[in-house]
Amino acid sequence: MSHVVALPVYDGMTLLEYGAVIEALGFRWSELPELDYELHTCGPKTGVTTLSGAALVPQFPIEAIADADTVIVTGVSDVDRDRCAEWGDLLRTAAARGARMVSVCTGAFALAEAGLLDGRRATTHWRHEHLMRSEFPAVELDIAAIVVRDGNFLTSAGASAGLDLSIALIRDDHGPERANDIARRLVVTPHRHADQSQFVDVDRISVRDDPTFTRMLAAVGDDVGRRWTIRDLAHEANLSPRTLHRRFRAYTGFSPLDWIVRQRIRAAMSLLERTDRPIEAIGRATGFDAAETFRYHFRRVCGTSPRDYRTSFRGA
Repeated sequence: MSHVVALPVYDGMTLLEYGAVIEALGFRWSELPELDYELHTCGPKTGVTTLSGAALVPQFPIEAIADADTVIVTGVSDVDRDRCAEWGDLLRTAAARGARMVSVCTGAFALAEAGLLDGRRATTHWRHEHLMRSEFPAVELDIAAIVVRDGNFLTSAGASAGLDLSIALIRDDHGPERANDIARRLVVTPHRHADQSQFVDVDRISVRDDPTFTRMLAAVGDDVGRRWTIRDLAHEANLSPRTLHRRFRAYTGFSPLDWIVRQRIRAAMSLLERTDRPIEAIGRATGFDAAETFRYHFRRVCGTSPRDYRTSFRGA
């Protein structure tokens, strides 16, 4: 009996995540046994228009979500204003029936909006970390992960992570050998060893976001290699050290000093991408006294070494 997979579609959707799932689960490889997934695209019968202008006409009404064995949400209309709340009852019904609930990229916001991720570990695209933490604090967000599994719920990072997630589903349903065969044909690794940390723009707090920190952020940005103390930062923000620490962590998820380390790493990432300077010299230029300290913090923030980062983002 086929395993029914429902994929809701909506106006303004992107094709990358959706297409990755469709190709991985639905493609028929002539030399391999079929995976027996029955893919049901669900949405308005008049069809939807993607962000690139392509038209999609779903096979089933949106109500088909409730009867699926697996529901895969590949995104939402707008993470700020439209998280496809109209799907909420259907998603909750499917989850209550025991369906496997899955999201790619911003699809996690639809599951969170439906209350299905409360108290669960999850991930999403790194760009939306702050919004997810602030809007859905009950979600245990692991923003570094490519794929997060929590019981019958799987969530993934954005874009190409849809392939990682699809391979994980195939592995669950058909075993590692079949998953490896599909991965080879898709020219992807069956297990991605790195996480999404190396892709994150660590300067995720903008001076436009909170005027309280405008002066402090500008000062740090102008002199990232300085030995900043919490008192220095509090002075720039015109706050007491204790108040700065509390408000900054609540706003960003980081302590002020950890955020400074991340700014140094961001500066180092730029130098690794744009220059031929030795790695040790880049570490010193961005405020790290010892090469070992620089490598430790770079791996902690980016999930890879400075040398491997340079190779990936600049070439040999």
